[in-house]
Amino acid sequence: MQIQTVTGPIGLDQLGRTLMHEHLFIAFPGAEFDPTAVFDRAAFVAEAVKRLRQLREDHGVRSFVDPCPIELGRDAALMKEISEKSEMQVICTTGFYFEEMGLPVYWRARTEQEIADLYVREILHGIGNTGVKAGAIKVATGKPITALDTKFLNAACLAQKATGVPIITHTQDGHGAPEQQELFAAGGVPAHRCLIGHCCGNADPAYHRRVVDGGSYIGFDRIGLLRFQPDEVRADNLVRLVRSGHRAQIMMSQDRHCGWLGKFARQVSPQEQAHIDALRAEGRWPPPYTYLFTDFVPMLKERGLTQQEIDSILHDNPRRFFAGEALPLPNHA
Repeated sequence: MQIQTVTGPIGLDQLGRTLMHEHLFIAFPGAEFDPTAVFDRAAFVAEAVKRLRQLREDHGVRSFVDPCPIELGRDAALMKEISEKSEMQVICTTGFYFEEMGLPVYWRARTEQEIADLYVREILHGIGNTGVKAGAIKVATGKPITALDTKFLNAACLAQKATGVPIITHTQDGHGAPEQQELFAAGGVPAHRCLIGHCCGNADPAYHRRVVDGGSYIGFDRIGLLRFQPDEVRADNLVRLVRSGHRAQIMMSQDRHCGWLGKFARQVSPQEQAHIDALRAEGRWPPPYTYLFTDFVPMLKERGLTQQEIDSILHDNPRRFFAGEALPLPNHA
């Protein structure tokens, strides 16, 4: 069994400690037309390499999954260059975003099979002429899930069954996970081949239990994004899942980026912009990937999790997910 990275296949035993949902670079469609949106590629590569090396050298992270949707600035050649220079294993994805914030007009007009054919090509043959192959499929849905969202999710199911690679999802504002699970089941994709993302945006433990009881991996993968949820709430709910026997289904990550073209795809308040500008002046914007280890892991330990339990979430769960192995039975602590 091998996992496809942007620099080629690796064995399961090479995956190591893994962050399952991070980003290197994001560019929402249209940003390229903004004259104030400046991108210094060389400077960005140097900064990304520095940040990934810090993750690897200081915190033992070996693999970094960047499920950037196709239309949000995904640049496979850029990912490959950064991976080679940082010696971090980077896994990229195929797949589009959701209707409200993505889905190019051209691809909206395609059939599910035509969309799936693109995904399969990027997995088996490579992205464009880069030679870089996708190692997973990205699916995204909005709130509510639209007919177009469903169409692209169905296409992802076709591609998953054709290639065997796993699916990583985006859910909007902590909603839509059970509905995604139902659509994957209808599309013939086993629940354990799916990581349902951003579930930590919902504070309700019953929502989390519904997701894990549905047999999927659950993403606590916006750690540090405090405008969606306080991290204390995330830590409480993550530990609650571990203690209820579902440690094997949890994925921890941050959904952070190193580079962003232009402004955000939303209006930012003057207060938030001032805060960002102050952090940027101090060299602390975008926030570092290391936050999970420096700030969030101590919260988990304060709540009683052991280093062994944390290591299992960061090492064993990604390996099992990519391997396609069945989930173990719930192990109540």
